[in-house]
Amino acid sequence: MGGQMELGISDRVAPLREKVSQMIENDILPLDGEYLAEVNKGDRWHHTERQIEILEGLKSKAKEQGLWNFWLTDSEKGFGLSTVEYAYLAEEMGKSLLGAEVFNCSAPDTGNMEVLERYGLEKHKQQWLKPLLDGKIRSAYLMTEPDVASSDATNVSMSCVRDGDDYILDGEKWWSSGAGDSRCKIYIVMVKTADDNAPKHQRHSMILVPADSTGIEILRPLQVYGLDDAPHGHMHIKFKNVRVPASNLLLGEGRGFEIAQGRLGPGRIHHCMRAIGQAELALELMCKRALNREAFGKPIAHLGANYDIIANARMEIEMARLLCLKAAWMMDKGDARAAAPWISQIKVIAPLTALKVIDEAVQIHGGAGVSQDTPLARMWQNVRTLRLADGPDAVHRMQVARSELRKFTQQKV
Repeated sequence: MGGQMELGISDRVAPLREKVSQMIENDILPLDGEYLAEVNKGDRWHHTERQIEILEGLKSKAKEQGLWNFWLTDSEKGFGLSTVEYAYLAEEMGKSLLGAEVFNCSAPDTGNMEVLERYGLEKHKQQWLKPLLDGKIRSAYLMTEPDVASSDATNVSMSCVRDGDDYILDGEKWWSSGAGDSRCKIYIVMVKTADDNAPKHQRHSMILVPADSTGIEILRPLQVYGLDDAPHGHMHIKFKNVRVPASNLLLGEGRGFEIAQGRLGPGRIHHCMRAIGQAELALELMCKRALNREAFGKPIAHLGANYDIIANARMEIEMARLLCLKAAWMMDKGDARAAAPWISQIKVIAPLTALKVIDEAVQIHGGAGVSQDTPLARMWQNVRTLRLADGPDAVHRMQVARSELRKFTQQKV
């Protein structure tokens, strides 16, 4: 890319954005509630017939319209979109619970597919990448662990020991998002393959582990504010003498961090743009509620500081979106190191902004705002979790501060 910063909606992405927006509004959002209501029928971790019918029907419609695998940015296999262009689509998808999956743009699958595409052997691509690209299976990414502070990923300690033609894995992982889904067939797992004498960022590796491997035990689904997010789930998993072919180790021993940085950067931007989409939906719901409900003889919009609240929400969403687009543009320039502080900035700002707007929308809705009658409570829960996923705020602020200080000192900060 040249020096000129292009953050607007391109001619290429404009019609796609319109189609995605229309499908979300007309086809997907109306079915979110029905899909969720099905979770309590039967086994929470297996999709009901109606849930499968909803998902597969929507996916078929998306495929028929050619609205599939947008996340394949800068790739001949996809639409060839830039990260900036994709960001506009991710924002639209964020407005619906099912939006990302309907277009096969869900986390953690998108990042996992990129890893398989870049670093997987041909047999891995046939076994797992192809069905993932087709939306036939799901995947999980296992990094954090219950017994170490995983915000410093160099603490990750799951044992992975070579034994002939295999590796043997022992340890526990948690917050394994998507591992509860019965369609989840493959885990990408961050493991420790070297001792503490090796350089800090060369002790870890990534390995492909089939979800049905002997010795894997799902201990429990972790709850987020009391909800288990079934049938997707965030699982606490134990590995005991899990044997995996040595060829499943990606790129080579000690290269886990190299793979992780390539995987997490785009994913963070996708998360942030989806959060901005949720903020937009919250503001829309807030405005409609403020105009349609009356209290003390006038619409709620005219009470208290609600004008200021609505105005501030609009301004803060606009600022967050522009920062996210700039981070996407920095990534498109191809220098991951230069883009990193910008990605850290938006990773702090987008969830905070979305949380604030969602919370104000809850307040204007009164009791309905914390109930199941609006998507606001679920949105707040999801976005609050995002302040921890892919690195907590404090870690990202530390990276931003280091980047700033480095401009004024020759010392290592």
